[in-house]
Formats: sequence, C-alpha cells, structure tokens
Amino acid sequence: MPTTIHPSAIVDDGARLGDGCRVWHFVHISAGARIGAKCSFGQNVFVGNDVTIGDNVKIQNNVSVYDAVTLEDDVFCGPSMVFTNVYNPRSAVTRKDEYRRTLVKRGATLGANSTIVCGTTVGRFAFVGAGAVINRDVPDFALMVGVPARQIGWMSRFGERLELPLASEQPVEAVCPHTGDRYVLSGQQLQLIES
Repeated sequence: MPTTIHPSAIVDDGARLGDGCRVWHFVHISAGARIGAKCSFGQNVFVGNDVTIGDNVKIQNNVSVYDAVTLEDDVFCGPSMVFTNVYNPRSAVTRKDEYRRTLVKRGATLGANSTIVCGTTVGRFAFVGAGAVINRDVPDFALMVGVPARQIGWMSRFGERLELPLASEQPVEAVCPHTGDRYVLSGQQLQLIES
C-alpha cells in the first residue's frame, strides 16, 4: 500500500516513511524523522528531526512531536496533546544540548490535550486521559488522569478498564471483558498472561 501525502504537506528530503502512511493537510515532517509503516498524521502535525516513530502510530490533529521523542508501535496521540523536550525553558537561554528524551512504549494512548513532560517513559498499553499532565514515568497498562496525573486504575491492551485495585500484596487476576485476555497484578505491577 503506497504512502499518500496531501499536496499542502511538507516532507523534507531525507525523512524516511514506511509503506502505507497517510500524511494529511499542512503536516511538516523534518528531514531526520524515522517513521514506520501504516502511520497516520492528522492536519497540522509537526515531526522533528530527532524523532523515531514505529508502525501503525496514529497522531491526531495539531500535535507536535519534538526532537528527543520516540513513539513505539501502535501509539495513539489524541488531538492537540503536547510533548516537551526542555524541562526548564527560557526564551533568552539556549538549552538545545539539554533535551530530555521521552519514550512512549507500544500500544499506549495519550488522550486529547494531555501533556507529556520530557524525560518520562509511558509504559506499554498505558492510557493517559484527556487533559492529564504526565510528569513522571507511567507503568505498563496504567490508567492516568489529572493534573499532575495520578493512577486511578488499569487498562487492558484492548482499552477496557480492568476491575483491579491499584496494588495487591497477593497476586490478583482480571479478565478483559472484550477479548478474554488474562492479567495478573502483583504488587504494583500488572502483567498480561500470554496464552
């Protein structure tokens, strides 16, 4: 499946896009970007030079993926969510050598208008609610909401809330109501039981 690029989009020479990508109106992809297959870039998206994006990533309208951000496969970036790359920016102080790297792991969802403060890792299949501000690492499968974000539960990889406490001294199981996938919570760590 060929990549489609809207005539209003700018893809700088040197940018690498995999097969089957869709690049919509007024997108700008910088020369150093490395992008996998089957990704979608909504209207007015910007992708910086030092950015790596995996396969099947969906970036909705008005998102800027700045330098030092890595998005693994199947990440969803909701409309107008925000990445940063400098922790303490000042207009009069150059800090391009102080970028903090941000990693969003496979299958994570970053809700509309959420903010991911640089230097954090968002775990696999984590779910960041709309408007939340992430200022520390997020565990795999965690459901995060608020400002600053706090964990209020666990999500299956399908995106269904699991009936589990935030932590358990003894292993506790839950089943995704949609897929039947089984999960085990031990301490403050949730794991998918592969069949």
